Amino acid sequence: MSADNLVTLRPQGRFDFNCFRDFRTTYESALAQDGVKCIVVDLQQVQYIDSAALGILLLLRDKAGAQGAKVELANLQGTVKDVLEIANFHKIFSIR
Repeated sequence: MSADNLVTLRPQGRFDFNCFRDFRTTYESALAQDGVKCIVVDLQQVQYIDSAALGILLLLRDKAGAQGAKVELANLQGTVKDVLEIANFHKIFSIR
């Protein structure tokens, strides 16, 4: 996949309900680009994730899927990795 078809989003710090509006604006802008086939959510700089963020990721997956794009999660570590594993996100997202 060429770099033109891939967009990387990098939330930082706390990924929670307070991030929703900005994150949605960012991913909607990414999906509006021609030819985007994959959005990678790089979670390397995220220290905290809550259930609202899980919902945000699911909304992104649904919106991307409706446009023929996929969503992958990358650089999971620590508590963030634990939360995503408990929520079985490895079953519904590709993990890099």
